[in-house]
Amino acid sequence: MKIPPGLGALSAALASHSVVNLCGPLGSGKSTLARWLPVVARVDLCGLPASVAAERVRGLLARAPEGDGVLLVDSLDGPGQAEAVTAVLAEPRPSDAPEASGLLGAMGAMGATGAMGSSGRRSRAPGAPSVLVVSRRSLRGLSGWADRHSPSVVPLKPWPAEDIEDLVRAAGLEDEEAVALAVRLAGGYPLPAALAAREFLAGTPADAPGAVADAVTEEVLGRLDRERPRSGGRDRHALRLLATVGAGDERLLTAGPEVFSALAALSLVRRGPLGLAVREPYRSLFELAYAWRRPQAHHDVRTRAAGYRQTSLTERRDPRERARIVEQGLFLSGEPALRRSLFPPVEDDALIVPARSGDADDIGRLMRRWAVRNGFDPRRSERVTEGWLASAPAAFHLARDRDGAPVALAVLVPVGPDTADGIEPLLQQHAPDLLAPRPATDGDAGPGGPDGESGDGGGAGAGLFLGAAYGADTGAHAQMLRHILVQATLAGHLLVSTASPDYQSLLHALSFRRHGGIRDDVYRCGRRPEVYSQEFTATGLAGWIRRLGAGPAAAGTLVPTGASPAALTGPDLPALVGRALAGLRDPGGLAGNPLLALPELSSPPRLRAWLTDRVAALAACPASTDREAGTILVAYYLGRSRTHQQIARALHLSRATYFRRLRRGLTLLATQLPSSQPPPIGHR
Repeated sequence: MKIPPGLGALSAALASHSVVNLCGPLGSGKSTLARWLPVVARVDLCGLPASVAAERVRGLLARAPEGDGVLLVDSLDGPGQAEAVTAVLAEPRPSDAPEASGLLGAMGAMGATGAMGSSGRRSRAPGAPSVLVVSRRSLRGLSGWADRHSPSVVPLKPWPAEDIEDLVRAAGLEDEEAVALAVRLAGGYPLPAALAAREFLAGTPADAPGAVADAVTEEVLGRLDRERPRSGGRDRHALRLLATVGAGDERLLTAGPEVFSALAALSLVRRGPLGLAVREPYRSLFELAYAWRRPQAHHDVRTRAAGYRQTSLTERRDPRERARIVEQGLFLSGEPALRRSLFPPVEDDALIVPARSGDADDIGRLMRRWAVRNGFDPRRSERVTEGWLASAPAAFHLARDRDGAPVALAVLVPVGPDTADGIEPLLQQHAPDLLAPRPATDGDAGPGGPDGESGDGGGAGAGLFLGAAYGADTGAHAQMLRHILVQATLAGHLLVSTASPDYQSLLHALSFRRHGGIRDDVYRCGRRPEVYSQEFTATGLAGWIRRLGAGPAAAGTLVPTGASPAALTGPDLPALVGRALAGLRDPGGLAGNPLLALPELSSPPRLRAWLTDRVAALAACPASTDREAGTILVAYYLGRSRTHQQIARALHLSRATYFRRLRRGLTLLATQLPSSQPPPIGHR
């Protein structure tokens, strides 16, 4: 059996500390990890009243055998248990020295000999077992601990995707589509992965993700009952509603103060600026299950929440409050591409801050990865990066994970005379219009820019220019993308120049204004960057969110309001085809796609069948160039999840050739759309 992640850090903590707290969300693998330890005595507190739990722990300590090993206190999650057990671990014991106060205090005499750890927590005494307390929340913040008695806390991280895949395959799951869905639903946690695998093996098909999520959440809800007194189905329903709206205050949830407080007390729920929110991946699981059980009710809840957020957006004067509401408006959008790109089923784990002078090496590494991922010439990318560093060194934003490792990056250059030289090569003929000062409008951030401070009132600044965005994984990338949109909301305007087909599709889904391509292939990748912009002024935000489908008129429609076959022409068509292909993996991924406006493709099943057939036909085309294009489309959109770089390497294609073929494949499919005008095919 493969050693589970986190065992090394836990073993090191137990070797040097007398009390260790292993904490992590429900289903994160805490008990699995504990089974790998040399446990000499164990007490399981599941379902016990707080007073009984305290007595069980007191008995465990009294009967502790001498010698090395671990005393395991498992499932410290019930109401009042943490406080009661903390008091036991801090109280004197008969065998303690007179000056001792509790299990750790019993080693007080060791402080004079240097046994006190550098952190202030007592070190483990030789020949004495360590106490491992397993809980869903960290115990360090509880008031019962004296500073010198607080435990060493080891938080569990989500498992890597490959470890989750190994877990579900070890359970006997072989169907590739089912394996991929189980990994996606798990969000890095072994419990939902194992439950999903069990449901698939019981016969639930992989094309019914809502049914699988419902089975998983039923088990999760049962385990959550350990944290609270039984309250019937009311708070269970409120949890599904909260998962659907994303973040909810008491007014939005309309459940009353008692239910709101009960939700806030759950370990899977966190407090935030806009109210409560369910932690991922459980938020996604609960919403998916709710949409499967009551699809119309799910639609109505999301529509009502979208209207509530739009109203709030027009009422808020603080740009930072508006930025948070904009994020929720995007979450509530009916656009599946936005959900996948901006809100994947993984919990935020990074801290995003402006780069500092010592971050140059990290910036260089991430920018090289950005260039490789997008198929850019590394030397050209380095020159562009050097230009940004020279004109606006503070424009780099870095995301670091809980270990301090850099995992994401964005280049957000304030637009102004001092930075124009670094921006103009990526805007070229569009620069005169887009770099001109914008007139001030009511509610703009003003010349003070993203910090929300107004300037001298002379007029609005030109906002921000997004030069690059990169994330090492799906979660870090999504968190950085949302950070970019928050900064844009604070600045009032965002310019983007990108040669990435994926980002172009995302910008189209975000309804950014497309200005067109520039003259030169700046990154020597076979594609010229395209330029986009979007206003984020106070007066325009609500209308923009409505256009994304968050309003009541659009949230439940399959075809965007006002779409018509005649409108589906020109150079945007390949991007629309790519957006539709990107939605094939998600059962609801084609809902709202503009291609549904075509009469022959007027429903998601018809569009799905048409895309699948045309891609397969292109991959079988006798012309080698077109066949390569079809093979790339099959590999990227229909095969198992792989990056462009991985597919190009597997097909023995250079980056430039790969992306030329990819673009050609999308263009060829666009020319075959029924009842549409073919776009010009000059892009090779």
